[in-house]
Amino acid sequence: MARLKLVQLDALIVVDMQKDFSSSGALPVPGTEEIVPVINSYIELFKEKGLPIFATRDWHPENHVSFKENGGIWPRHCVQWSQGAEFIDGLELPPDTFIINKGDRSELEAYSGFQGTLLDSLLRERGVKRLFICGVATDYCVKNTALGGLNLGYQVFILSDAVRGVSPQTVERAEEELLNRGALILEREEIL
Repeated sequence: MARLKLVQLDALIVVDMQKDFSSSGALPVPGTEEIVPVINSYIELFKEKGLPIFATRDWHPENHVSFKENGGIWPRHCVQWSQGAEFIDGLELPPDTFIINKGDRSELEAYSGFQGTLLDSLLRERGVKRLFICGVATDYCVKNTALGGLNLGYQVFILSDAVRGVSPQTVERAEEELLNRGALILEREEIL
């Protein structure tokens, strides 16, 4: 098996590992808790190599357009400063992690970590060319963050052992779309 070596052009993006997406949260994604140790192993690897780590989070105002009560399709989740918006217990983000708030304007839905944020600017300032993406949900925010990266010219790797999605059918469609758009899918043992 060929293995991919991390280089100074690489960054880890941890997508939406928040309490409201855990099994007891407002919008649970099956298997969120089980990937925490795997994500921590990626965090440790990127930290050891001195590579930047970014963590996106839904950071919604109370009147966010995505909430059912405001005409959206989702239950109220990840409200700014709420317990549900906190990062999930056990996630070991280092102090120098770049935190990217998305969906923080009431009128704007944002599935991508690039939408309405400074993520692209922060990556470019650091000379990043390759993105390694993990987190939840594969079929929503992981997919859209990956597509955003591809659209902006980054090489994108989905860390398949460190993502979970809402349903097997939509995960399969998301993975197919990502592969067709040029993303690559890797697991921890394939990375040096």
